[in-house]
Amino acid sequence: MAEHPALSLRGLVKRFDTKVAVAGVDLDVPTGSFYGLLGPNGAGKTTTLSMAVGLLRPDAGQARVLGYDVWADPVRAKGLLGVMPDGVRLFDRLSGAELLAYHGLLRGMDPAVVDQRAAELLDVLALGDAGRTLVVDYSAGMKKKIGLACALLHGPRLLVLDEPFEAVDPVSAALIRDILHRYVLGGGTVIFSSHVMEVVERLCSHVAILAQGRICRVGTLDEVRAGRPLEEAFVAAVGGRTATGEELSWLSR
Repeated sequence: MAEHPALSLRGLVKRFDTKVAVAGVDLDVPTGSFYGLLGPNGAGKTTTLSMAVGLLRPDAGQARVLGYDVWADPVRAKGLLGVMPDGVRLFDRLSGAELLAYHGLLRGMDPAVVDQRAAELLDVLALGDAGRTLVVDYSAGMKKKIGLACALLHGPRLLVLDEPFEAVDPVSAALIRDILHRYVLGGGTVIFSSHVMEVVERLCSHVAILAQGRICRVGTLDEVRAGRPLEEAFVAAVGGRTATGEELSWLSR
């Protein structure tokens, strides 16, 4: 029997009043892949990922995690998921250690295991020195790292990360890249949204490009690039444009 995709989306649709945010997304994320979801602002990336992990109910369609339906069998599906949503919505009136303990106990983990893993994650993510500092007072990069720690704590098989590198300094970004790379080498699967083409090209084995709520390009990184830099392939796929010599001529002297 063939192995289930780590994430399988079929016909996902979401409307907000009269606006169609996601217009029928089909996507298979192979197990063990590092998958980049690209798209311009407003393309539907966050909405798609939110439906995929059970944070937002779709108007139509289905999402499965390793064969388990996210909406019909949420306990099994979400037990295999680690999620870092857009904006890193956290219980931020806790310290980093308290937040990890809270997440672990909510998942029914053994307290001793939670303590051990939390200590390791805080150390590896360079958050140990934060001590009793509340998460609300963390920098943007620190909030991304504690959000990643929460997503990793229970040892998920699939990580779904929405803009994990946004507003992150180069040192923190390098550390996050290293941890995600090791996670995939260890048999995990990552799908993340990003605007940073360099990061996607460096990390990803597969790419999907979303525009106006639909997938317009999908495949391995090399298939999507088709011999071009990823940025060029992305702009061509989403219908981007460049300024001509005549436009904004008043900026030149």
